[in-house]
Amino acid sequence: MRDRFIIAIDGPSGAGKSTAARLLAKRLGYVYVDTGALYRAVAWKVKEKNIDINNEVMLNNMCDATDIKIRLIDGEQKVYVDGTDVSSFIRTPEIGMMSSSVSSVSCVRKRLLELQRQFGKDGGAVIEGRDISTVVFPDADFKFFLNASIEERGRRRYNELKEKGMDVALEDTIVDIKKRDYNDSQRNIAPLCVAEDAVVIDSTGLDAEGVVEKMLKEIKKRQRIFKAGCSMMSFI
Repeated sequence: MRDRFIIAIDGPSGAGKSTAARLLAKRLGYVYVDTGALYRAVAWKVKEKNIDINNEVMLNNMCDATDIKIRLIDGEQKVYVDGTDVSSFIRTPEIGMMSSSVSSVSCVRKRLLELQRQFGKDGGAVIEGRDISTVVFPDADFKFFLNASIEERGRRRYNELKEKGMDVALEDTIVDIKKRDYNDSQRNIAPLCVAEDAVVIDSTGLDAEGVVEKMLKEIKKRQRIFKAGCSMMSFI
């Protein structure tokens, strides 16, 4: 087990992945990577350039010509597309649904897979998304899958959007989340699912601190088991 871990966190929309992952990374002094922002960045450019998402050739050419960067500024993750800060533009429900569609295209996933793996190649990273444990880092040191009731997930996303000044309805937000769940779990490429060796955490009724405490407890437990195993091997 390496000194600085790769911690993979997966789960559906509204499960609390981003907030918990950001907090966990801060507690550990690790890099935080929101991979969903990468797909949203691609979706934003698709919308801006009016590209047909069913035209894989056009999408492939666009990906080859697009420069996506993630930077940490004042503790906040900023996403840049071809030098433009799109961090606020990519957080709308429309872009969220579009990102689910573009994430099903093989050339997009291939391009972003390479980028995602660069972030965690040296360890010391908390990476969250929907296929981190199963595809991006199947050998991650720690794997977590966050979930929550659909009602709670809907309320969280609704409150998040309202805080950003968006005119949304709770019922519509829940419907959008259900659609996103279906699209993510039914896609042919890297569908959203629980990795066999992932620790599942139900975040219903928990705040981010509570979720992080559960993660840290699991990490410490695994470290004790690993150290005990090494000691036994040395003794033998």
